[in-house]
Amino acid sequence: MIQNIVESSKIELTEYLWIIDPTIKLLLKKSDSLRQAREKIFEYLNKLDRHYTSIYADDYFKELHAIEKNNARECIKILKNVIRTENERLTHFSALHALINLAKNKRDAYDHVDAGFLCEFINLFKGINGKSDMTNDVFILPSDNTEASLMRSEKLNHYAKKMNEYLSRYKSGLEPELVFKQKTLKKKLLDYFHATEADWKTYQWHFTHIIREKQTLSSLVSLEDDELEGLRVAEQNQIPFEITPYYLSLFNETGRTTDDQGIRAQVIPTKTYCINVVDNRKKHIDMDFMGEKSTNPIEAITRRYPQIVILKPVNVCPQICVYCQRNWELEPSMQVKTKGEDINNAIEWIHQNNYINEVLVTGGDPFILPDTYLKDIITKLASIDHVDRIRIGTRTLVTLPFRITEELVAILKQYHEVGKREICVVTHFEHVAEITPDVLEAVKKIRNSGMSIYNQQVYTYYTSLKYQTAALRKMLKISGIDPYYTFNTKGKDETIDFRVPIARIQQERKEEARFLPGLVRTDEPVFNVPKLGKSHLRAWQDHEIIMILSSGQRIYRFYPWESSVTLVDAYLYTDVSIYDYLKRLANDGQDIDEYKTIWYYF
Repeated sequence: MIQNIVESSKIELTEYLWIIDPTIKLLLKKSDSLRQAREKIFEYLNKLDRHYTSIYADDYFKELHAIEKNNARECIKILKNVIRTENERLTHFSALHALINLAKNKRDAYDHVDAGFLCEFINLFKGINGKSDMTNDVFILPSDNTEASLMRSEKLNHYAKKMNEYLSRYKSGLEPELVFKQKTLKKKLLDYFHATEADWKTYQWHFTHIIREKQTLSSLVSLEDDELEGLRVAEQNQIPFEITPYYLSLFNETGRTTDDQGIRAQVIPTKTYCINVVDNRKKHIDMDFMGEKSTNPIEAITRRYPQIVILKPVNVCPQICVYCQRNWELEPSMQVKTKGEDINNAIEWIHQNNYINEVLVTGGDPFILPDTYLKDIITKLASIDHVDRIRIGTRTLVTLPFRITEELVAILKQYHEVGKREICVVTHFEHVAEITPDVLEAVKKIRNSGMSIYNQQVYTYYTSLKYQTAALRKMLKISGIDPYYTFNTKGKDETIDFRVPIARIQQERKEEARFLPGLVRTDEPVFNVPKLGKSHLRAWQDHEIIMILSSGQRIYRFYPWESSVTLVDAYLYTDVSIYDYLKRLANDGQDIDEYKTIWYYF
């Protein structure tokens, strides 16, 4: 069981490692140098690889299931990558050297590796030997007849039942229990601010009553000790947090629960986040992970692709998401400043560039701006003949659905012409509890006007439980919102609490999303390469593991989207440790055996 492995000591893990593959231990132990060890391991791996494809191989290899064989060959490929000299030089680390020290029982060998390192190689060694035990479930159709069809149908029922059991764990904001709780907390908020129901439905009221102080927040909802500590450190270091009254009404009033944990985590900064932000400030570290300052040909424009640009008319949102990739440039919401001249210059730049066919208007959140200002921007963009799609990137559907007024929708609809120009909304739901009756009303206004809504989810720790994202997809689709992208959380130091191993996103796609109908799982899991753009995580040719660090962290080499048509520099990314992720899940009460195959997603 994986639970037993992550609870074992480093000595116990090492003993298990050599039990799995004593041949590798012997080869390493007898090697006189790193070079000799490398040659011996390559020879051993090549021999194993031949066994998996040879009709003359031993019975063990011939009788192994094709799926296990395929996984074995993938593991061999990874292990070869990890021990290559080139990759050691690129990453300034040698996993092979650490393994040699362990095999030779060097006195300080255990001091230089973590349990996560040992667990990675335990699973790699199991994999190369065809013993991954990814599944013990075997299904063989007896023949092509009615009996076979019934058996297959029964198997599919089994899958569906298991999936439904997982999905039932997650409550949407439409369920009566959560609707009642939201109404109750809404009443408390209205009483606190001496407001009326009419105020609540007016988005301008929410803009002027955004919660920004720990004292205000703690007087409205019960906060856990770690939340209070995070807010204390945030206020001490002038790190802003902002929550709309509407979004606060999604909290559980009496304290954090599994239903609202994913809600709270998005807006309450953690102590770790604050410490890292302060550390970045002191060291003058640039928090612009995506290198946007290197991709803006003119002020207010970001460009990473041939036909689409980002236009940022404002650097303010009505609510601050802790994990935001643009936290380095966001300003407090009470300081809304439009970029009048910059925006006019940017629009003229688009007008002069016939290769730009699509504009994503975002920020910040453009829907924090007045209707008149928005209309001016959209009117000018729509007047450009070569712009055939305008996307509006906004999170107000989630954080303040009352902003979607009839007047605003009429402005958007005015320029949405089938066959000529599309106006669409791109939003950002993270959790099923965010989909409420108020959200549905906002969605209806947009969809009834003929415009589409797309969702971009950031895959964080708080959305990574088994079938949690699948539950979101189902609810989004049935609510009129199309899943579009699932983003790997940006590799920013300050957002470490949110980051999830890439392997977990890949596992979710294969083992959870794949069981949903095709129209529901329309999102694509992607990694955003700084300065260059998205790399598809389902495509092996777009990335590879090149090293496993002593901490158990994988280092990936990403090949940018345009690498198939031009020579462009690869990007090295150090992921979070699978071991640390599983330990965290276990500490949070999750059954980590449900995630046991995560090691075999590369």
